[in-house]
Amino acid sequence: MLRTALRNVLAHKARLLMTVLAVMLGVAFVAGTLVFTNTISDAYQKSSQKGFQGVDVAISPDKKDDDSANPGDAPRLSQQVLDKAAKAPGAGSAFGVVKGNAALADKKGDLLGGGFSNVGGNYYPGADGKDPRYTMTEGRAPKTPGEIALDFKTAERGEYKAGDSIRVSVDGPVRTEKVVGVFTTDDGNVAAGGTLALYDTVTAQKLFAKPGQFDEIDVKAAAGTSQATLKSAIDKVLPEQAKATTGKKLAKDQAKAIEDGMSSMQTAMLVFAGIALFVGIFIIVNTFSMLVAQRTKELALMRAVGATRRQVTRSVLMEATFVGAVAAVVGLAAGVGIGALLRSVLNSSGASVPDGPLVVAPTTVLVSVLVGVVVTVLSAWLPGRRAAKIPPVAAMNSVHAAPTTRGLVVRNTIGSILAAAGIALVVSGAGMGGDGQGPMAFGAAVLVIGVFVLTPLLSRPLIAASSPVLRLFGMPGKLARQNAVRNPRRTAATASALMVGLTLITGMTVIAGSMQKGIDKMAADGLKSDYVVSMGGTTPRPMSPDVSKTLAKVPEVTSISSLRSSPARVAGDTDTLTGVDPKAIKDLVNVDFTEGSFGALGGTKVLIDDKIADKNHWKVGSTIPVTYEDGSSGRLTVGGVYEGNQMIRGVMLDNATVTPHMTTVADFQVMLKTKGGATQDTKDLLKKTLGENPAIKIQNKQDTSDEIASAFTLMLNMLYGLLGMAVIVAVLGVINTLAMSVFERSKEIGMLRAIGLDRAGIKRMVRLESLVISLFGGVLGLGLGVFFGWAAGELIATELPSYELVLPWARIALFLLMAALVGVIAALWPARRASKLNMLAAIKAE
Repeated sequence: MLRTALRNVLAHKARLLMTVLAVMLGVAFVAGTLVFTNTISDAYQKSSQKGFQGVDVAISPDKKDDDSANPGDAPRLSQQVLDKAAKAPGAGSAFGVVKGNAALADKKGDLLGGGFSNVGGNYYPGADGKDPRYTMTEGRAPKTPGEIALDFKTAERGEYKAGDSIRVSVDGPVRTEKVVGVFTTDDGNVAAGGTLALYDTVTAQKLFAKPGQFDEIDVKAAAGTSQATLKSAIDKVLPEQAKATTGKKLAKDQAKAIEDGMSSMQTAMLVFAGIALFVGIFIIVNTFSMLVAQRTKELALMRAVGATRRQVTRSVLMEATFVGAVAAVVGLAAGVGIGALLRSVLNSSGASVPDGPLVVAPTTVLVSVLVGVVVTVLSAWLPGRRAAKIPPVAAMNSVHAAPTTRGLVVRNTIGSILAAAGIALVVSGAGMGGDGQGPMAFGAAVLVIGVFVLTPLLSRPLIAASSPVLRLFGMPGKLARQNAVRNPRRTAATASALMVGLTLITGMTVIAGSMQKGIDKMAADGLKSDYVVSMGGTTPRPMSPDVSKTLAKVPEVTSISSLRSSPARVAGDTDTLTGVDPKAIKDLVNVDFTEGSFGALGGTKVLIDDKIADKNHWKVGSTIPVTYEDGSSGRLTVGGVYEGNQMIRGVMLDNATVTPHMTTVADFQVMLKTKGGATQDTKDLLKKTLGENPAIKIQNKQDTSDEIASAFTLMLNMLYGLLGMAVIVAVLGVINTLAMSVFERSKEIGMLRAIGLDRAGIKRMVRLESLVISLFGGVLGLGLGVFFGWAAGELIATELPSYELVLPWARIALFLLMAALVGVIAALWPARRASKLNMLAAIKAE
């Protein structure tokens, strides 16, 4: 049986090629994902370990989380702590670390590093005058105010060298500094495309901390002293609100953080690899079903000469194992190439990755081989079992083909139950708010399986609906329709492969379009201001009050308010106070009040959103105990309750009340209105007023909406690319089915040629059959995608009240056109092959 299985594989090389390709693509995606994420993770881990080589013990602030502690930031470390650490037994040297934000402009005025990680720090020379963290490759270290040193990669990207001037923004206003040196560093953020600018320690403390204070103190052990011993010695001299951590633990924690960060990306990519493999299952089932059907007499003869049912099934599974193993090996090799390609793409996109070898872990090899073989064998098991059940005499007389009425009834009943249960779960999940994700996901899976089981039943009426159009093509059109419904199971499996991909693509497109509409509506309804000014970058950053003061002097500005954020403990709970200008805020934001109005805002009277009010049973006149950022206590009075939205919510109070309690006075946003409204000329004027600052964003309502939506657009484009793999596999499935169907119908095609159907007619028949099957899968995918998009939107609406369902008709039409294109392209080779069959040879074929 083993020899027979191998002979059959080698005898049907062309027929199994598409199956090998389908499995290979899925395995390549899995292997490529593992190679890529393992390589990136390993590179970052090794880079971060280099960064900790000069650190044996790190001292950092340790904020005590108790009711007596201030709600504000953790305290920094003083020069006194640094001196004590340097004198601790076993300490060789110690240096203070200061860090903050420092946005750098290139020579064109654009932001270097894209806002990913724009860090400013200090150069802390030791006894030898050098800082072991940084190696100067050009010039010298900064020593006085106005001097700065740049990391090598930033200097290279910005085309800076020692002696040049550079524009820098720390918290808003532009500073012009002189580049006095260029250095190399093992800092992971720099390796990933960020920027690092160094000042002398005194200047860095003034800019990022307070005079004489540090964010961290790094200690190097003396020769012969272990990290654990040094930590124990340092623990004895530390103040209460400080903690010591060994360099080994820091490196280990950093490696774990990198691994956790990469695992989410790895999981997401593996999900799409799984989808591609799931789609490939339909191809494998189809291929082995047709191969078994074509060899029915051969299998029957084997049964007649003594082979058991198990041996017949085992023979089919041996073929599948061989095919799966070949596909897995080729897929693994292709996956290594994909991993290397993804790293190159990541580097070329500007997100630099630390240098390191390509990592092909043993688990990657094992997983790839197991996935390829297991998926193929499991997919081939059903056709093999079905072949073994056919009685030898019936098989040799070819009376086995038609499925029984009872079998179809059972299948349709099971499919109907699954589909109904899936719809019920999805709809119920949509009505459960944030708790409905689990039921909805399970219901979606059940519904897709139910529709797949029902697809043979659905194929007849849906394909019959195409009859009026197919009649226009004459006899080839009529034959194409009959061929498409001749074997409903095969048609269903072929169409289902395309259905899965289009379901996901359509669902995501509906969600993305609806979210964009909701975000636009949120910005339009929540903002009255013409512009919102804030610091650029991927994370919120504090902005100097000087920005607001500068903008307020512009004659075109009619109303302006700084928004300040201050952590506090409100009625015992940690919360954030939002400071505003009580006179201007009513002209800049749009909220509906359930009680009170903006007129009540001022002094100790505050406005709270309805969720906070409902949670604490507060209303106008209620008194709220508060502990401010600096630790002082007070009482606030509720002057109004408003309906919070995504743009503004929480506790709103007068800037004059909250500012005296802030440890560092800074704005997170400035809202303003101008005489002429939001125009490009006004925006240019505001930019010019702020010194063409590359670190500051000036956004109108549409800019704000576009920025929020850009993350979803980027994710959607990535998902389109990943799901493209599933669509490619689906195309292979259509090609495979048609090619094998042409082989199976050789005699029939020869007869059609003999009675007058020319080669063009044969081509047209095969193409139309492919087109109908693809459009059938497309229609099912679009319908399911819209349904899932609506259901997911109901969950999103609980977090984004302005969410509004939008059906992107243009894209839906484009997806349907793509399905048709898939059918046309997939039919090119099978149609050409069918038209070239020799009619006499085909009529004689068994």
